[in-house]
Amino acid sequence: MKTALVNLFRATFGRAPEIMARAPGRIEFIGNHTDYNGGTVLGAAIDRGVWVAVAPREDGQRRFASDQRAGVVAVSWGNLDKRSGAESWVNYPLGVVAALPAFGLRAPAGFDYLAMSDLPTGAGLSSSAAIELASGLAFLAMTRQEPSRETLVKVGQHAENQFVGVPCGILDQGVSGFGRKDHLVFIDCRGPTFATVPLPAGAHFWIFNTHTKHALVDGLYAARHRECMAAAQTLGVGQLVDVSPAEVWAAEARLSPGAFKRARHIVEEIARVTATQDALRAGDLAAVGNLLTASHRSSQTLFENSTAELDFLVETLGATPHVFGARLTGGGFGGAVMALTSAKFGAAQADAVAAAYAVKFGARPDVLHTQTGDGAALVAV
Repeated sequence: MKTALVNLFRATFGRAPEIMARAPGRIEFIGNHTDYNGGTVLGAAIDRGVWVAVAPREDGQRRFASDQRAGVVAVSWGNLDKRSGAESWVNYPLGVVAALPAFGLRAPAGFDYLAMSDLPTGAGLSSSAAIELASGLAFLAMTRQEPSRETLVKVGQHAENQFVGVPCGILDQGVSGFGRKDHLVFIDCRGPTFATVPLPAGAHFWIFNTHTKHALVDGLYAARHRECMAAAQTLGVGQLVDVSPAEVWAAEARLSPGAFKRARHIVEEIARVTATQDALRAGDLAAVGNLLTASHRSSQTLFENSTAELDFLVETLGATPHVFGARLTGGGFGGAVMALTSAKFGAAQADAVAAAYAVKFGARPDVLHTQTGDGAALVAV
């Protein structure tokens, strides 16, 4: 990736980059939509991600390019207007530029910028957080600033919340920022505070990307966010993390049917995160897998952010040998399913699952066998 990035930067801008950074995509292991409700979550940084290269300009112009899009998007100094259409991808790095002053950090002036990714798009692996963190590291290196890792993560979240317009919690940026090979990232979103949890040996991740619509900005994610906030208000708390499952059940008559289901999912999912930590410490991957599948059932029936395609994959994987468990990963409403398997699950089994999906839905999902990886970092040029 590094050589390809340098070569494309030269071809695009006629010179070499001066700074490079990369940030990983992430798997939401368990803790679906718990982050913006103040809860806990476990995620894994993976060995694929987004690479960013930059070089300063003296004329104040900011020029953006990507291996995923043709052409260069030029943004004049002082212009922080959101882009639309084919240029909307620029909102992620441009949002980081806009976010830096909110944290007392200097935004870079002019630069040439190129992003390159080996993450599959729309697969729930959070390419958006990866580009935000890689961009943040590159911009901070340009301006010779070294804030804490927590601040970098919060800059990325601020960019996505306030500029892009997705009311996400800290999960995506936190896992991309604090990832560590052979570990999961645990986040208590009330702080937020971050820690790593060893992943038992023999655990493998397989991602099945359905290519069905994964539209967070379109409003489905925002609608669930509003429903959770409304449920918390009715329950008299700031966030749903502050109520127990028993308290949610006791308030069923005061909540709308939808709000009751959303609140149940959140508080029960937080409990599953705790149970998953216990199972990981015991090295019990079978118990972990059961919790992952239970998480998906809750997303399916209570949070209603699954789809027929995702449900089919979870059912099929659950009936396949050497699969501990499976669930949707990411915001839902399409995207991908993550399966936790043993080393005995291989390409032949994955192909059989993909073939069954193709018979049902007329197209094969992309299949990705991935490993854990380290978090966002600068790369020597």
